[in-house]
Amino acid sequence: MNTLSALSAATAPRLSTLSNGLRIVAIPMPWRETLSLSVFIRTGSLHESARLNGISHVVEHMAFKGTASRDCQRINLDAEGLGAELNAHTDKDHTAFHVEGLPADLPAFVDLLADIVLNSSFPADELERERGVIVQEFTEFEDDPASTAFQLLDRACYGQSHAAGRPIIGTRTNILRFSRDDLLDYARRQYTACNVVVTVAGPVDGDAFARLVERAFAAMPSGSPNALTAPSWQGGLKTRRMAGSGQCQVLLGFEAPCLDDAHASHLPHVLAAALLGEGMSSPLLDEIRERRGLAYHVACSADILPLYGQFLIEGATAPGQAEEFLQAVHALLQRQAQGPLDQVALARARKQLQMRALRALEQPARRMEGAAQELFNFGQLREPQEQMARLQAVSAKQVQAVFEQLLQASQRPAIALAGSVPQKVKACAEALFLNA
Repeated sequence: MNTLSALSAATAPRLSTLSNGLRIVAIPMPWRETLSLSVFIRTGSLHESARLNGISHVVEHMAFKGTASRDCQRINLDAEGLGAELNAHTDKDHTAFHVEGLPADLPAFVDLLADIVLNSSFPADELERERGVIVQEFTEFEDDPASTAFQLLDRACYGQSHAAGRPIIGTRTNILRFSRDDLLDYARRQYTACNVVVTVAGPVDGDAFARLVERAFAAMPSGSPNALTAPSWQGGLKTRRMAGSGQCQVLLGFEAPCLDDAHASHLPHVLAAALLGEGMSSPLLDEIRERRGLAYHVACSADILPLYGQFLIEGATAPGQAEEFLQAVHALLQRQAQGPLDQVALARARKQLQMRALRALEQPARRMEGAAQELFNFGQLREPQEQMARLQAVSAKQVQAVFEQLLQASQRPAIALAGSVPQKVKACAEALFLNA
């Protein structure tokens, strides 16, 4: 049995489903002295209309501001009195609530998160106060060139008519407009049992945990799956000059296959991204950072989601070096497309992806979110060693074909430039990637 198989078997999750459709996952990690508990809800910015853009994030903030039996201060004290840490996050396809604490206090943690998810009252006075906090978060996001670049990239990829092209945080207008009734209605519609996965990771008894969750969530309405529609790729160039910025943020996005478990058509893109930009010895970092000093931050990744995918190259460079940065990236892509691929680099990429998979198995947060995403996307928990085996089976020819596709005239990439953006850099990006 290899290392991945041994670790996976030792920490195999226990899955159960309540009669209302809510799913429960217990991940045994007996060596831990603490445990992690999370409630994942299949709702995020991808589920929002333009009018409701940002409401998932506001609901997440407001869920901690009071329930039928606890006010904001009581929620905080009930967690912190047990030494626990409460947190939450909103993503494009889900919202999640988390608590970290001592194993003996698991019953109290289940009750607390159930109260927050099921009974949030969204007090009107708290909403008015929290608006100011969220607007400050929005302003911080708006003032950050890197965050702005990613927002521009999504818009370039998918436009604004589809939720994939709109930001998770929403718009300032929406944040200021949402009412208590809007929040109550959204939570009532979206927070339903068939869209919920409750997970725990730590020294926990799976059967006892399932009983705790059933007691707390059995009355939750079943609902129906929160459906999504796939966006259409657009591509093109979006820019935003930002006063006071000393760098040019560059993002290059290429259309990639969506998460396709049946045919694994996305896996060559995952391996290609690791080959090009995973680690300091990768062609991207070695050439751009080590040999030419064009950027401190440069990276490549494949962002593969159930309905769409992106092959992404990102970097932050001096405005005067941005043209050279773009030219160097284009030359690297051409070199990989022309082949032959460096077999040492390909072997290095495979090893790094194996290491990433092993590290994820050791991290409670990654294990829990991964389990929730597996259930939301595939309706089952897949064996990690099987996924790794499929990735390892991707051939050099398949990886080279990815780079060939990225440079095809029919492949219209999405480009985002933010911060200090000279006009000549825009022209260079268009000439290299859009008008070739």
